[in-house]
Amino acid sequence: MKSFDYQVVNSLGIHARPAAMLAQACTNYKSSVMIECNGETASGNNVLQILGLHAAKGSTLRFNVDGSDEDACVAEIQEVLKEIAPKEKPVSVLKVAFFGTKDYDRMFFSELSKDKGEGTYNVDITYFVSRLTIESVHLAQGFDAVCIFVNDEAPRAVVEALAKGGVRLILLRCAGFNNVDLDACKENGITVLRVPAYSPYAVAEHAMAIIQTANRRVMKAYNKVKDNNFSLNGLLGVDLHNKVAGIMGTGRIGQIMARICKGYGMTVIGWDAYPNQKLVDEGLLTYVSKEELLRKADLISLHAPLIMGEGGTYHMIDEHAISLMKDGVMLVNAARGPLIDTDALIKGLRANKFHAVALDVYEGEDDNVYTDHSDDMMQNSIVARLVTFPNLVLTSHQAFFTREALQAIAAVTMENARNFNEGLPFGNAEVK
Repeated sequence: MKSFDYQVVNSLGIHARPAAMLAQACTNYKSSVMIECNGETASGNNVLQILGLHAAKGSTLRFNVDGSDEDACVAEIQEVLKEIAPKEKPVSVLKVAFFGTKDYDRMFFSELSKDKGEGTYNVDITYFVSRLTIESVHLAQGFDAVCIFVNDEAPRAVVEALAKGGVRLILLRCAGFNNVDLDACKENGITVLRVPAYSPYAVAEHAMAIIQTANRRVMKAYNKVKDNNFSLNGLLGVDLHNKVAGIMGTGRIGQIMARICKGYGMTVIGWDAYPNQKLVDEGLLTYVSKEELLRKADLISLHAPLIMGEGGTYHMIDEHAISLMKDGVMLVNAARGPLIDTDALIKGLRANKFHAVALDVYEGEDDNVYTDHSDDMMQNSIVARLVTFPNLVLTSHQAFFTREALQAIAAVTMENARNFNEGLPFGNAEVK
């Protein structure tokens, strides 16, 4: 175990921004990090616990780092501590209209935005429950920026209304940006910044969780036991060991899914428009053509971005693609709904093509995402059709939804706001 002390020199103490930076640094390592101050203890990877230390200027923090990569972890923590030392920076406050607010958004964003002054994010957030749409865009009048999510709508008409109301920045608290008209943003002088990555582990782990739920009929088994029925009828699954996993899209999330599959003892093949030779060299997977993957894979996991137009990924799983798959194939999508042609999928399900299907996203989900319709008649015919299949598991776009991911989304979004406000480089957060 490595231990070291740090005396707080910032006049605001360990406020929101330093806490977020420390938590993000600690999350990158296997080693456990505990921080002691004023008789209290906080986990280094938990921003809310770090803030709970109430470490004021002059306080001493004791860092205890224990684990296989403790040296690298200590080095990164110390770099963060150097970065948070007082510096002369602009103190102008960026006014942000935050659309589609949920309680869990406030949990992190409110803490990170509450401080104003030197070395802080200098962001003033006004929360709106409604999604950003053409009907609600008037709420952004007079703000410098809007913060939106995957189910908000920013087509040309909305972008033009935002620009007319004074908005200069769209902050996406997600990685995807297909809901924003980028050409309209360029024409209207609006910068678009996103969160390129938050917790790829969250998404990949959820993908494996739901496909195994579908494979082993866990939901059906759970309901049977609740009814005092311990029969195994209808619960037959298959081993993943020695099967072939096909990963379509081998970016960060796809790579993690490949490693999870490898851990199950599967042979992993991959397809990507831009193959990563390093993954081949380390023995993680073998690249094949899209058609070969569809033919060979027992489990197909989608992790590609949604790209519209000719040569894109829209409906990459269509009727023809499904016809190439093995009978009894398993399919999971935790990426973007329109990667799969829903009508073709339902046709395949009716024909018993699939042993198991797991969807965290689906085409036409926008009106349902993050809303409670439990007291309403089911209006979405897609959902009504999908939930009739006993071998299909459907979740509500929740693959990203872990504490680590929400913490990272908030921290990166706030860094993007700060960089915009202070004229600092955007890095790969900028969407062009």
